[in-house]
Amino acid sequence: MTELPDTALTHGGKFHADDVFSTALLKVIRPDIEILREYEVPEDFTGIVFDIGRGRFDHHQEDAEVRENGVPYAAFGLLWREYGEELLYREGCTQEEAKSEAERFDEVFIQPLDSDDNLGGGNQLAGAIASFNPSWDSDESADQCFGEAVEFARVILGKKMESIISVQRAKKLVEAALANSRDNIVILPRFAPWKMVLVPSDAEFVVYPSQRGGYNAQVIPIDFDTKDVKCNFPEEWAGKPAEDLPKISGVETLTFCHKGRFIISADTLEDTIKACEIAREQQKNTEPKKETEVTG
Repeated sequence: MTELPDTALTHGGKFHADDVFSTALLKVIRPDIEILREYEVPEDFTGIVFDIGRGRFDHHQEDAEVRENGVPYAAFGLLWREYGEELLYREGCTQEEAKSEAERFDEVFIQPLDSDDNLGGGNQLAGAIASFNPSWDSDESADQCFGEAVEFARVILGKKMESIISVQRAKKLVEAALANSRDNIVILPRFAPWKMVLVPSDAEFVVYPSQRGGYNAQVIPIDFDTKDVKCNFPEEWAGKPAEDLPKISGVETLTFCHKGRFIISADTLEDTIKACEIAREQQKNTEPKKETEVTG
């Protein structure tokens, strides 16, 4: 990874999610980095400067950078663009995974914060960070409160990084289960993040052991950006009491069907698979039949 200087500088006074998360990111990359908060950048300063100074990692100048989708960069986005991919590669992603995950993280997590800092809009996480600022009649040090906000943001970033890496670790497990699946029902030996692999596949259901005992089965969406699924569990199962489900469904150990019909539970693996098979057969029987043109 490109080595960071041992010192960085951002603006003093009131802080926002942008400079707080930027600082947290730098500390994740280099835990021993010293962060200075000033109102001007000293002429002889040689460290990294962000959210102030109209430089490479500032966004207050007239020619500030804007993403292709129209979302303007703030300091956090600029720093992530510079260091995010390398950070994920260092943490265990392949280069290809690091690139795609860095782009995805920018889209889903950083862009809303960058947009809020540039345009407003009331982002809840940005509001939570702002609440760390000392109140108008407080004797608290703004720098001390900034440090507390940074530690809060650092925990969030750490958890996000951990989640990204764990998803990549899950890919191999889910891919192996998909390769061994039958009838578009994928059986995992334990729960693992599965959407990245299974949503683009032909799989319709994923089955895995439940933390409460027995097994769960979930339906698989047709795409990442929709709640529409490839096959749903029967409507007559939705939200019914556990004692009624076996009779309604014909699945002896079926104990739960969410009212949204996206997940069920059963005591045995065989019955969990059976529930998926019944759901698919019912959907097949209720689909409108396509008329076949007869030609002579």
